[in-house]
Amino acid sequence: MTALAQQRCQPMEGQLALNSDEISRLLEQTPGWVLAADAIEKRYTFPDFHRTMGFVNALAWVANTEDHHPDLLVSYGQCTVRFNTHSVGGISINDFICAAKVDALVV
Repeated sequence: MTALAQQRCQPMEGQLALNSDEISRLLEQTPGWVLAADAIEKRYTFPDFHRTMGFVNALAWVANTEDHHPDLLVSYGQCTVRFNTHSVGGISINDFICAAKVDALVV
């Protein structure tokens, strides 16, 4: 498990969004995640719908535990996960913490 995945999300109200250098550094620690406008996202692929939904359900548990919820695009054999932090108007450390936790679901 990565150092990011071992952290817990914290309230971000009143905090600033990460700058481009911070985002670039954290993207290096979260392979496969890409910058997409004001969010980070990654597409996961699965051999069938059942496994896709198993992933989505596990992801939902992580999101609720961390109180940080992604946007999801779910289809038969794939799920695109998109994190951003509305309270900072961009990307925060919480997005990368959750990205690392979601990656740990499929290792």
